[in-house]
Amino acid sequence: MTCAACANRVERALNKLDGVTASVNYATERAIVTGIGPDLAVRATTAVDRAGYDATVRDPESTDELAEQLTIKRVTALRRRLVVAVLLAIPLMDATIVLAAVPSLRFPGWEVLSLLVALPVVTWAAYPFHRATIRNLRHRAVSMDTLVSLGIAVSFGWAAVSVLLPGASTSSGSHWPGLSSIPLDTGALYLDVAAGMTVFQLAGRYFETRSRRRAADVFGALSRLATPTARVLRDGAEVDVPTGEVVKGEVVIVKAGEIVPVDGTVLEGSAAVDTSVVTGEPLPRSVQSGDSVIGGTISTDGRLVLTATAVGAHTQLAQMAAVAEQAQERKARIQHTVDRVIVWFVPAVIALAVAVTLGWVLSGAAVQQAVGTGIAVLVIACPCALGLATPTALMVGIGRGATLGILIKGQDALEASGIIDTIVLDKTGTLTTGELVVDDIEPDLLQYVVSIEHNSEHPIARAIERRAEADGVEPLPVTNFEVHPGLGATGTVDGHRVVVGNAALLESEGITQRRAGGDAGTTEDGAAGAAATEGGGVVDRSSAASVVYVAVDGRPAGTFTLADRLRPTAAVAIETLQGQKLRTILLTGDSEPVARSVAASPGIDDVRAGVLPADKAAVIERLRADGHRVAMVGDGINDAAALATADLGLAVVTGTDIALKSADIILVREDLRVIPDAIALARRTRQTIHRNLIWAFGYNLAAVPIAAAGLLNPLIAAAAMSLSSLFVTYNSLRLRDFGTDPDAD
Repeated sequence: MTCAACANRVERALNKLDGVTASVNYATERAIVTGIGPDLAVRATTAVDRAGYDATVRDPESTDELAEQLTIKRVTALRRRLVVAVLLAIPLMDATIVLAAVPSLRFPGWEVLSLLVALPVVTWAAYPFHRATIRNLRHRAVSMDTLVSLGIAVSFGWAAVSVLLPGASTSSGSHWPGLSSIPLDTGALYLDVAAGMTVFQLAGRYFETRSRRRAADVFGALSRLATPTARVLRDGAEVDVPTGEVVKGEVVIVKAGEIVPVDGTVLEGSAAVDTSVVTGEPLPRSVQSGDSVIGGTISTDGRLVLTATAVGAHTQLAQMAAVAEQAQERKARIQHTVDRVIVWFVPAVIALAVAVTLGWVLSGAAVQQAVGTGIAVLVIACPCALGLATPTALMVGIGRGATLGILIKGQDALEASGIIDTIVLDKTGTLTTGELVVDDIEPDLLQYVVSIEHNSEHPIARAIERRAEADGVEPLPVTNFEVHPGLGATGTVDGHRVVVGNAALLESEGITQRRAGGDAGTTEDGAAGAAATEGGGVVDRSSAASVVYVAVDGRPAGTFTLADRLRPTAAVAIETLQGQKLRTILLTGDSEPVARSVAASPGIDDVRAGVLPADKAAVIERLRADGHRVAMVGDGINDAAALATADLGLAVVTGTDIALKSADIILVREDLRVIPDAIALARRTRQTIHRNLIWAFGYNLAAVPIAAAGLLNPLIAAAAMSLSSLFVTYNSLRLRDFGTDPDAD
């Protein structure tokens, strides 16, 4: 495909098939075809062939490499034709002007010689435009190439007429200043327009193809992070195998400096893992036994032995790449409008060029002048920039986001990002770590507590075990263990009866103790709630943390607290969101005191506490009913409905699969600053698309009347048309710098 009109033609051909829905993307040169039947692929490729194009069913492992090779081949061929065109056109244009303007320098047959020099330029060098035009005409269609080919052919044809039939063209001189200012009454050949137009159009096509390849490089960055081979332990020996052959559960070895081939859990070793290429995290993350690692990251300084937990298309890297690609294939509403415009725009331009030429002739202008004006209209009106405006910006924006740990799932997210004024944040697992931490407990007391909780599966038990492991405290054997749902647990440790739980459990055991401010509310996952400072310290134990009581042999032995800590970058993230003119709201199932304590440190504007999971979507609906445009950030299954209800849903990648499917943007980085970054990137991508479209539409609307009035030289028209497409592509490529410029928004 050479332009957006080609993509529209292929799309129409596919959608004419019974039971088939297709979307063709000009920028990525791919079609997404949905339908029923085992012969769908054959039917689809046959339809594309009949439309005059070639198609191959995509296999990511082989087709992408083939596409890359074809792109390189296309760029090389365009460069070769461009070099030849420049080497012939520049002396041709100079000589033609000089010889036409200075009769004394002419020699017999100079016109024919000029014509022969121009012939390879307008035939071989311009062949891509002519080939596409002929192919389209066979299928009774036109495209941007039709306009270019016609302009070159008419210019050269008029020059040939001037040479072969000297009396066919008469005029007192050129009506354009500067270029093409050959005295026409001396037998001007008009070859400068034909050759110059070919050079400009080839240059534009060459640089556009190179720029689109660079945009695709940004877009495909995730896919290229995967390493082709993995070192697997089989039959006691380390064996290098293709990464695609690694089986879930196999042991994989990664040496220092190597790329992690699959998602896995560390069995042995420790290392600083560079995750920046996948999640955008700037600093390496230390991992050791029991920690998880993501395929595509790099072990910088240590040897790791992993158990493969996800392989092939199930790895986080592969899923991220798939989401990014699917997003690129989705079209914006504005793009559908552009596609409809392009369908009739090209034939309308041809009709307009013919009408302008006839109008100038009928008004008494010289035929040479009328033809030149028609050529200028033909060329300047090419809507190439319109076809590139949206897909190139979307390709680069989504690709850049993927490298920063931000997956934009489509145009809906971009459009919503520009209208939101309120952002609602879930607490547990989003604003906080979602992992309980034990604070202030005596070692002797911890010995009793971990012995009891070692037998429990409650989140509090896991927090106590983590604290005991960190302090080097081992659990003792327990007898008579008994769980008291909603209250705690009891058992006998080293001959002592131990009670661990809330005040109600102690009272039921007949143990009296003065309560230190009462029990805190519970969080959404059933664990004790907490509020924390940015650094992770407990703010107020009586309201922000759960108090756990311990009794030994019927007497109070002490208390300790559990807290769910705020993420370290929460305050910075909230401040940045508020700097983006967004109202921030904390939404949680926790009690009002716990929620307000959590919201106080980062400075959240509003708190909605005690909200049941099923009611979260209703809160979003009420905000929207009040006239707000709402973004929702969450991670759990109980956030899925709220994410889908909001104008813009953002889900952290640690969340459940259903939550991710409900979101418009997926956040991979654990750093909470990814939230304002995601909104800023979505807004900037949206702004880039709008600027591209404004330029493309404005360019055509302004240039066509100027050309029709005879005020635009065809050479300048050819250059301007090429530069318009390059401007749109360059403007989109500026998104590659997002995140590196502190002033970017």
